Amino acid sequence: MKLLSFRYEGNILFGPKVKKEEAVWDVRSIAEAFGETDFPTTIIEGIKEGLQFVEKVRKLTEQAKTSENPEQFKHDFTKIEWLSPVPRTPKNVLCVGKNYADHAAEMGSDAPPEKLMIFTKSPTALAADEQVLPVHAEVTQNLDYEGELAVVIGKKGRNIPKQLAYDYVFGYSIANDITARDIQSAHKQYFLGKSLDGSCPIGPYIVTKDELPNPHNLSIVTKVNDEVRQNGHTANMIFKIDELIVEISKYVTLEPGDVILTGTPAGVGKGMNPPKFLRAGDTVQIAVEGIGTLVNRFA
Repeated sequence: MKLLSFRYEGNILFGPKVKKEEAVWDVRSIAEAFGETDFPTTIIEGIKEGLQFVEKVRKLTEQAKTSENPEQFKHDFTKIEWLSPVPRTPKNVLCVGKNYADHAAEMGSDAPPEKLMIFTKSPTALAADEQVLPVHAEVTQNLDYEGELAVVIGKKGRNIPKQLAYDYVFGYSIANDITARDIQSAHKQYFLGKSLDGSCPIGPYIVTKDELPNPHNLSIVTKVNDEVRQNGHTANMIFKIDELIVEISKYVTLEPGDVILTGTPAGVGKGMNPPKFLRAGDTVQIAVEGIGTLVNRFA
């Protein structure tokens, strides 16, 4: 199932993509129409319910399809404002640094990291598919892109054992870990250079894990103005998703709606010779196999 969050007539809503249509089911409206009283009011409440939530949504959309007027429960994509699939994460977005050997090399590392590198991005950095993002020219001239697979956590857990790690995954999305390289360098740490407003677009969907049984068999392609910059594959992650969950949960309680960015392959702007940073008017498209394409223009 492909789930999205959106704003419609001033309300923040969520629902699954209508199959073979550029539209979304308004499942909260369907739930009200069919007397489903025990239905989540936010997507994080739904994520907490896991597969039970997914089955509720499937049942409701089937009821809507066979109703007298199914169109009343749909919103065309042209009529909605896209939001990050998780509009606000419970804590900072958790990010993995240098999790692809080729990216570590292009960033000047002599060898891939032996230990997991974790940094975070502020929740205020969250942005959506199709959102126009600022280049923040007043504070940076070195704004860079990083196409990544994002993991959405579905259950609360601490000290999660490796054999159970995927039980804590709700689904997957696409993220652009936008980075101000000059700020990162000047401050000798990652947070400020990674947390500019709009520097964490995620979307367009969360794809539930039942539809992506092997998240380590997905291509990642990033284009800037239709030029392919990154052409990677999740099989090349140094630390796999279950390892990320195990290690992070040793120190931090993971919660439903938490998002983990799993690292980026080679081809970022800083790694090119000469470097190619983002400028106003650029468009970045990040495609992850089985999920879709995250598109943002910069202004």
